[in-house]
Amino acid sequence: MPEGHSIHRLARQFNDVFAGQSVTVSSPQGRFTEGAQLLDGHRITHAFAHGKHLFVGFDNELYLNVHLGIYGAFSFGGDEFFTGASSIGAPRKIGEKEIHQTDEFSAQPPEPRATTRARLVSDHGWADLVGPTVCRTLTHNEVRQVRSKLGPDPLNQDADPHLFYAAAAKTSRPIGVVLMDQKAISGVGNIFRAESLYRCKVDPFKPGKECSADELEALWLDNRHLLEIGVRVGRIITTEAEDRPGVSEEAAWPERANYVYRRQGQACPRCGATIRRQEVAARKLYWCPGCQV
Repeated sequence: MPEGHSIHRLARQFNDVFAGQSVTVSSPQGRFTEGAQLLDGHRITHAFAHGKHLFVGFDNELYLNVHLGIYGAFSFGGDEFFTGASSIGAPRKIGEKEIHQTDEFSAQPPEPRATTRARLVSDHGWADLVGPTVCRTLTHNEVRQVRSKLGPDPLNQDADPHLFYAAAAKTSRPIGVVLMDQKAISGVGNIFRAESLYRCKVDPFKPGKECSADELEALWLDNRHLLEIGVRVGRIITTEAEDRPGVSEEAAWPERANYVYRRQGQACPRCGATIRRQEVAARKLYWCPGCQV
């Protein structure tokens, strides 16, 4: 599933290429027809992300709300005035990859796929959404209700980390499970979870309420740092430059991108112990038993 940084990149792309423009909105698949009609012909004012939810605001005070889930993805295209990635989302075997637009420009979208849930078309470009878990039209109050059920997003300037600290401090669930709970902290997925716990030397099985204030703050700050890299680079890069000498962020993926994620059976780069993998709450958790104690 795309992690939070991908949704922030989607919001940025919508702001870059659609904000201020009127768009036609349709649902070739037919499953979003009523919601599309409420947005059709209106101007996009702004887009923003909260965790794994994308919100696209329109001038009639309605919002397109999308959660990509495991299979969702946006495809984009346009003429010479339209720039940016041509695909964001969709499942990835490891990390993430975005496909960027070629030199062939066209404002006319291709024939829609049978699975195209929503299509947005402006004068200079288009966006197609396929396979989302959520695609709906919301009012401002409904957006507030959705966001009120989500934990703070480290990438949002108004995020209150104390809400995460409080959620962790009152539960006996392992901190490795708390980090995946979107009601406790938004946007952190399986890779960021494993890598931030490793980087902060926190035992993933330690109950949230037993984590120190310093540990919780370190996890919040490190996830914000890693998510910011993801927004900037478009990939999940969690290794520091000194641990991959001569390899840039852009060139790190996939071989030098992560410390423990999908490296079970290999030696920990920090202490030499064997990295492990275990199923926890239906997700694969990667950690080092030698230095995460």
